[in-house]
Amino acid sequence: MSSSSIRPDCRTHVAVVLGTRPELIKMGPVIQALQKSAARTTLINTGQHSDLLTPLFDLFQIHPDHDLAVMQAGQSLNQLGARLQERLDTVLATEQPDTVLVQGDTASALMGGLTAFNRHIPVGHVEAGLRSGIADNPFPEEMNRRLVGRLATWHYASTERNRQTLLAEGIDDSQIFVTGNPVIDALFQTRDHTRPGPAMQQVRERVGDHKIVLVTTHRRENQSATMRQHLRSLRQFVESRPDICVVFPVHPSPSVKDAAAAELADIDRIHLIDPMGYSDFVHLLSDAWMVVSDSGGIQEEATALGKPMLVLRANTERPEAVESGIARLAGDTQIDLTRLLSEAAADEAWFAHCQGGSPVFGDGTAARQITELVIHGRRLAAVA
Repeated sequence: MSSSSIRPDCRTHVAVVLGTRPELIKMGPVIQALQKSAARTTLINTGQHSDLLTPLFDLFQIHPDHDLAVMQAGQSLNQLGARLQERLDTVLATEQPDTVLVQGDTASALMGGLTAFNRHIPVGHVEAGLRSGIADNPFPEEMNRRLVGRLATWHYASTERNRQTLLAEGIDDSQIFVTGNPVIDALFQTRDHTRPGPAMQQVRERVGDHKIVLVTTHRRENQSATMRQHLRSLRQFVESRPDICVVFPVHPSPSVKDAAAAELADIDRIHLIDPMGYSDFVHLLSDAWMVVSDSGGIQEEATALGKPMLVLRANTERPEAVESGIARLAGDTQIDLTRLLSEAAADEAWFAHCQGGSPVFGDGTAARQITELVIHGRRLAAVA
């Protein structure tokens, strides 16, 4: 029997494959919901962000059953993929799950989906249907998404637009479920049930009464000259506005650290800080006056919280953030960002529009919906 003909209500043993910080943030609420259900849940950690995952496992009170420890210094994407498939195959042969869940667009998602498919295990894809329309931008995430979409049996889409994208690619409507994105579950859960830690308290002391422009940037396509141009625009913006400051949790990538040090070090009211734990970052995002970032996940989080955002990209696979009126594309040149920063700061109507946020990426019930679909093949009868 082919995987596509197996009904999801037969599933009792669910394996979840993840290995990066964003995957664990988004899948944390799903794993929690699965563990509270009748399903047997096996968590496979590929170990791609090993140091960053431990505090998140503690935050969500979940811990891996398998740690594949696939990372090696200097390995290529192909070498990483080969190691992932070899080690995942051994685990899946031993565990023999009924369903494998993967999330998003990482190497662990792609190889988790491919390895399960090759063993005739149905694959559920969380955050299905995202597309930029450009095969190598973002690289390799865009192609990873497309390939997982061909491997998956069930597609848990965040938005109706994502569903329409999958339909246009030939996916059967009966295999697509619009659930919202569980990153919104994680966001609300963390905001409402954790307290700021020492790192966040220190940021608040340094910021004082200044309005916070929260900055993150790390995407491959923005590194080198493009990133430095963006950072110069931010520096000029801060120098022209004594009422604001920049808080920039600097990604550990050497190219990002070098760019931040070269363009922003020792600038008054620009605070370069170490990457924050997820809980503190959620509180920082909640404090922010405006967000400037190239992150896909932050587009969703800022939209849910109603934080005006300039997206450091010329296009986005999350156009709903732009259509909601909360995010604006900043393009990829210094001129574009400089102009938009100046316009944004003066646009009181934009800030007023953003207040309250938008539920376009979900209402905080995605994890429960996905769990119900994985186990029983049906939607929640009612959402409290």
